[in-house]
Amino acid sequence: MKHLLANRIIQWILVLLLVVLTVGGTRLWLFPNMESEQPSFQPSKSIPTAEETPVVPPAETAHKPLSKRVIEYHMSVDYAVDRKELNGQQVFTWKNPGTQPVRELYMHLYPNAFSSMKTTFMTESGGKLRQDKVKENSFGSMDLLSIRTENGEDLLPRIQYVQPDDGNKEDHTLVKIPLNEPVGPGEKVTLRTQFLVKLPAVFARMGTAGDFVMAGQWFPKVAVYEPAETRGRTADGWNLHQYHGNSEFYADFGTYDVKIKVPSSYVVAATGFPTKRLDDGQTKTYQFYADDVHDFAWSASPNFVYVEEPFSGANIPGVKIKLYLDPKHEPLKTRYMSAAKKALSRYSQWYGTYPYSTLSVVVPPEDGNGAGGMEYPTLITAWGASDDKPGPELERVLAHEIGHQFWYGLVATNEFEEAWLDEGLTSYTEDRFMEVEYGVSPDLPLESSYITSPAPLKQNSWEYRNDGEYADNVYTRAKLVLKAIENQVGQKTMDRILKQYFTKWKFKHPTSRDFQQVVEEVTKNGWDDFFKQYVYGGLMSNYAVESVQVQSSQKDGGTVHESSVIIRKLGGTVPSVPIRFHFTDGTSIDKAWDGKDERIEYKLSHSAPVDWVRVDPDHSLVLENKHMNNYWQTNVNEKAKVRWNLGITEIINGILKWVGW
Repeated sequence: MKHLLANRIIQWILVLLLVVLTVGGTRLWLFPNMESEQPSFQPSKSIPTAEETPVVPPAETAHKPLSKRVIEYHMSVDYAVDRKELNGQQVFTWKNPGTQPVRELYMHLYPNAFSSMKTTFMTESGGKLRQDKVKENSFGSMDLLSIRTENGEDLLPRIQYVQPDDGNKEDHTLVKIPLNEPVGPGEKVTLRTQFLVKLPAVFARMGTAGDFVMAGQWFPKVAVYEPAETRGRTADGWNLHQYHGNSEFYADFGTYDVKIKVPSSYVVAATGFPTKRLDDGQTKTYQFYADDVHDFAWSASPNFVYVEEPFSGANIPGVKIKLYLDPKHEPLKTRYMSAAKKALSRYSQWYGTYPYSTLSVVVPPEDGNGAGGMEYPTLITAWGASDDKPGPELERVLAHEIGHQFWYGLVATNEFEEAWLDEGLTSYTEDRFMEVEYGVSPDLPLESSYITSPAPLKQNSWEYRNDGEYADNVYTRAKLVLKAIENQVGQKTMDRILKQYFTKWKFKHPTSRDFQQVVEEVTKNGWDDFFKQYVYGGLMSNYAVESVQVQSSQKDGGTVHESSVIIRKLGGTVPSVPIRFHFTDGTSIDKAWDGKDERIEYKLSHSAPVDWVRVDPDHSLVLENKHMNNYWQTNVNEKAKVRWNLGITEIINGILKWVGW
């Protein structure tokens, strides 16, 4: 700890010297008129109406960039509480990362997804997301008021709303901006925009609930321009998608400098760290800064209970963990803080360093759960404070969202097209964390039984038939696929796979193929068959007992029973299929089948007949989703057996539909 403190003091001194010595340089604009306060981590505190003190930015702002920083945003936004509106100004500079001139820019205008029931998001989702539903006559929108070049020319008359995915002319979530002059390779263009956002009642990650506001996907965001060979591309081009009912997001890494103006009573949580705060008695303006992130979100409320604690450890040089609690959950602050520290510690140990200086946790009010359970760079939201005595789901939600800081925040997959690489890895990570830290193990056989409509993991999010199929596959089936890999290679090797994948691909937007290559590099084996079946294809494994026949004969003065058992493969292949044969005298025999062929016949001679056969008796095949046909009992009346199987099937299906998400 002494060495850590000494190193951090040296870092602070170097940063202050750098700021002083680079007057007129490229970094001076970062901290205009910044208050000079000694950086320090204060002891744990709980201040019902207080907020964090702006700090001198840590050394990370002066280090070598961790990402390519394709985009740089300078934004200011004024929140009008009475009108539930965000009045924003934006100056952004975009650098062409490709090898060809670019003649137009594209921007995501996500709030327009909520402008009517005719948008692509609303028609696909039916106005529902998870357990939340859009409030009647509560719509959101984004109006671009101006788009100007550096010399003042307004490009607004040129813009075109585009709908590359479905041609829905009612959808204005993606806009094309033709430029005056092309932007050459490695060159930059700077544009200034003014925009107005109407916030809906909180729904689908953004909006208001009383005094609470969640601003997620709230500003005009430049789409991703991918150079050739990025994510398998053969030529440079824009990655363009509308805002869909199932899809989340994809953006370039960059720099954000954001001012947020709110009433003086409000406390603001945001991506990055605070650099300045001004208070005129009526309003308060916060300023936040973040490097090497691909999004910026913020939340505000006059009711937040603010708690902060420092945390450091292996692979965590120093992080300030900040809680913004709904008052109902103030008594739970210790659980929130403990879970956050444990998750950061475990994930940094298992996968790699958390490189940011802050992690903020926002707990929405009970009626603000449309903003709950979501991830943004350096900021996550928990579930709304509906229960004052929650079970382990409190820790589970934090474990999941903090896991996203690694797979969504740092590795940064294209969630439009390969959501499983984020949600599946995060769900796998969450399960392991909950088991190690809290002794809560998942019921994998039940979860696999839930997969009644398996589909390829590598496909566009909106191509799943509905939100249930999307969630079943990119969360649950993807997690089971990763668990199946772990079962084949062992926990230590799986840890090496994920650590190498994280280390190799952080800040680089990898693909499913990139993940497969890491699996093959670490295991030194080919995995084509596995990935073709379970990632690029939509298979689950399904091994069934097809028939059991017993013939008895007399031999050497005794009775010998010849049992013939046929096992059939009805789904994907697994490398070893355990089978248990049980006899009427109470003995049993276990065998393992390589599972490659369509069927196998076992002939067993024994002094007693087989009375039942079970495939996968210990539920070790995590991708086996039809356990009903794994079992055959020879002495059950055929009509009764059929009735029993059908009855159990209906019961299970009913339960799964009732608890399904």
